[in-house]
Amino acid sequence: MAATWSHEPHKVLKFRPGDRVADIDTDSSPGFSGDRADAETVLAERTERYAELQEMLYANGKSGRDQRSVLLVLQGMDTAGKGGIVKHVVGAGNPMGLRYTGFGVPTEEERSHHYLWRIRKALPPGGHIGVFDRSHYEEVLVVRVHNLVPPDVWEQRYDEINAFERELVDAGTTVVKVAMFVSLDEQKRRLAERLERPDKYWKYNPGDIDERKLWPAYQEAYQAVLDRTSTDYAPWFVVPCDKKWYNRLAVTELLIWALKGLEMTWPPADFDVQAEQKKLAAS
Repeated sequence: MAATWSHEPHKVLKFRPGDRVADIDTDSSPGFSGDRADAETVLAERTERYAELQEMLYANGKSGRDQRSVLLVLQGMDTAGKGGIVKHVVGAGNPMGLRYTGFGVPTEEERSHHYLWRIRKALPPGGHIGVFDRSHYEEVLVVRVHNLVPPDVWEQRYDEINAFERELVDAGTTVVKVAMFVSLDEQKRRLAERLERPDKYWKYNPGDIDERKLWPAYQEAYQAVLDRTSTDYAPWFVVPCDKKWYNRLAVTELLIWALKGLEMTWPPADFDVQAEQKKLAAS
């Protein structure tokens, strides 16, 4: 662990009973004593470590030796930085061992099935890291805030989700859930930037303005998600996101922690190495 981490990220960021969404300091950098320049130095080194472990996971899966996987769930309001995590953190790995899914409004076909149907279809195969940009938690966040189904329907989903994630973990998937929080002021600044730059227009959604007005309801919904679905087998990690450099460094460390926990080694050769070296030298 780099000297500038005073506390291990997977410990300091883990949600604990009694923690309040309203108390999150979104401009803080828990456990990290350095600044942006320090973070960039540390991130360069830790990205290499992440990439090595991710490729080891893929190599084991491809060889058939180990079919475990990792699922990274990114949940947060617009502009929290989910796309940046996908591009700058997860994307540093071997693309053949990555599976990305962005969940938007369900299609007509998806609505005809149970809400977990489309989630199951997107789960990472053995040897892969799967990334959910939004996820099954939309069913107790957006659905709840916008009253898309009656309360007695979304109320039972917390237990369903816990059972679903227990199933994933039991089947060999390490679930890393990251709740990303950005302040309303920082969100406003980032939305304004999208309106000022033609290369950012495509990221702007007029509906984001209406969502900002619902932040108190979203705070309540996120609090319920953290309180009711942070389990010992699939805990939530709460990441402040006003500083992009911090959330990228923090998620990198969370992925390294999850991959190291698999205690992997490189798969051994399934051929005679010395014989192949002789054959190659004579070719």
